[in-house]
Amino acid sequence: MTDEAQLREKLRKIEALFAGADTVGEKLAAEAARERVRARLAELERSDKPIEMQFSLPDQWSRQLFLALCRRYGLKPYRLYRQRVTTVMLRVPKRFVDQVLWPEFQELNTALMQYLNEATTRVIREEVHRDTSEAAENAPALPAR
Repeated sequence: MTDEAQLREKLRKIEALFAGADTVGEKLAAEAARERVRARLAELERSDKPIEMQFSLPDQWSRQLFLALCRRYGLKPYRLYRQRVTTVMLRVPKRFVDQVLWPEFQELNTALMQYLNEATTRVIREEVHRDTSEAAENAPALPAR
């Protein structure tokens, strides 16, 4: 199995976990998992009034993932006029963010960042130089007299 295939499988398992899947069969049914999360969101919208929430996502990969995750569940992310591109706004029940959206995003983001880091390191080692370690730390120079 390729690294990308492993990442895709890991992302599907994380999604199933946050959708509340109980069996292996359910974990493999990604569409059913999405529908369970959407149903949970609808339930929370009936009991908790959606509020405007602001998220700051400084790197493009995390922001793309967060936007895609929001859209997957039917949420409509936006930015207000003059807000930085790193800012994402949502009108959503806070409990949904606390219990589903943010924890799932964090798990997916961790897996994605690990994959991107490994892929980047591998390409640099293979195409630029095999030593990808950090720069050595030297003692500070003596002060001039």
